[in-house]
Amino acid sequence: MDVVYQRCCGLDVHKQTAVACVVVPGANGKQPRKEIRTFKTMTADVLELGEWLTMEGVTHVALESTGVYWKPIWNLLESSFTLLLVNARHIKQVPGRKTDVRDCEWIADLLRHGLLRASFVPDRPQRELRELTRYRTSLIRERAAEHNRIQKTLEGAGIKLGDVATDVLGLSGRRILQALVGGTSDPASLADLAVGSLRTKLPQLERALTGQVGAHQRFLLAQQLAHLDGLNELIDRVSQEVADRLGPFQDQVDRLDAVTGIGRRTAETLLAEIGSTVDRFPSAAHLASWTGICPGNNESAGKRKSGRTGKGNVWLRAGLIEAAQAASRTKNTYLASQYQHLAARRGHKKAITAVAHSILRIVWHLLAHDCEYVDLGSRYLEQRDRQHIQQRLIRRLEAFGYTVKLEPAA
Repeated sequence: MDVVYQRCCGLDVHKQTAVACVVVPGANGKQPRKEIRTFKTMTADVLELGEWLTMEGVTHVALESTGVYWKPIWNLLESSFTLLLVNARHIKQVPGRKTDVRDCEWIADLLRHGLLRASFVPDRPQRELRELTRYRTSLIRERAAEHNRIQKTLEGAGIKLGDVATDVLGLSGRRILQALVGGTSDPASLADLAVGSLRTKLPQLERALTGQVGAHQRFLLAQQLAHLDGLNELIDRVSQEVADRLGPFQDQVDRLDAVTGIGRRTAETLLAEIGSTVDRFPSAAHLASWTGICPGNNESAGKRKSGRTGKGNVWLRAGLIEAAQAASRTKNTYLASQYQHLAARRGHKKAITAVAHSILRIVWHLLAHDCEYVDLGSRYLEQRDRQHIQQRLIRRLEAFGYTVKLEPAA
């Protein structure tokens, strides 16, 4: 095989160590020379690794790692070498010959002959933005978990507030919970704290607030509400930092925000995961494949075995599924119509995944062509498949014994 990179290095990265194999031309110019060293992953040790690679004249370095252990090494070496982050699944060694030394040798040999496919690693500003949006998503999930804990505490005390109030932690719910924490136990007094439309349900609310709240449950509710308030404040601070960093890309945020089902927070997540441009992805299909939101391809002997989606960017996929759920509940929109057409035949989960796929393709076109989103309308699919729908309805009526003749309306 032809040699693509004369001086390269393969790195097998772990939590505490990184095994490096350098391959450079030998003294006679034919037989390559290999040297293997093991380094710790402390900053000083990684810098020492960089000095050794520079001394050997290495130009390209391939890293194979699981988890996040590659990140500090990438941050320290990216300015001096051309780095490739490779997927461990794509470069499996021969079974029975698995050691760290053999792994780094195998990576170096594959890199030397140009047989490695690099994973997408964005530039440093986008990586920092990703960390912020992913941290915010984790906080939001933690807030939802705390909301469930509050509901469980109320259920344990026999308080059925969630059966009457739509939002247990709305304005009325918070007033009632604060009163419970303060020691109020009279159902009538608690129900009278309701405001707005919930006051029309005072008899039901009074029955729901009849329970036995113990001292330990009041203590739990106080801690859970304080934790919830702290999470809300933290989420707001992180969101403000994200908004400040996305200030130069406000046009892209507004453009994505206009898509059905996508809110501002989801738009910020999409830009953090994909980037402000889609130059890295030649087509919408490439982006969908990288995300893991498109149908899989598994065929053997002429039989289609599975069409399940593959693995991809889990953070981007989760945001798209959330947007698809919101879009499926909208009125008179194309995406809601698409969901209704698919859910009737394929079920809810597959329909939601298909809508998420459509949203991602829309996002690619908006970023690639700098255009605004135009909704096709809820009747688009019907008009497109008009002839097919007519034939299907005629067949159904004929099956009931009718003779059907179509005449256009005046």
